[in-house]
Amino acid sequence: MAQSINVKIVDKSYNFSVSSPEEEEVIRQAAASVSARYNGFVSKYPGQQPADILTFVALNEAIGRLTLKREVDGWKKASETLHRQTDSYLKNIEEESR
Repeated sequence: MAQSINVKIVDKSYNFSVSSPEEEEVIRQAAASVSARYNGFVSKYPGQQPADILTFVALNEAIGRLTLKREVDGWKKASETLHRQTDSYLKNIEEESR
């Protein structure tokens, strides 16, 4: 059953509908992260327009997501290589034992 929550991002409140406590936690953490990054950029670049600061936040989040995706893709490749090597090793042991 969906539940309505109110989340503050920067200085504005937003309503969200969530279906689990886990989803609520993720949304609240994301909102806190956006607000913290926004405040960090405001401190670093005083005088910038809020839309520009939010652009910095969005770009920073996208960079983080894409960096993580590349890292995960690398782990996936390494896992696939290890799996092939293990299969080959086991096949060789099986053939030698015949």
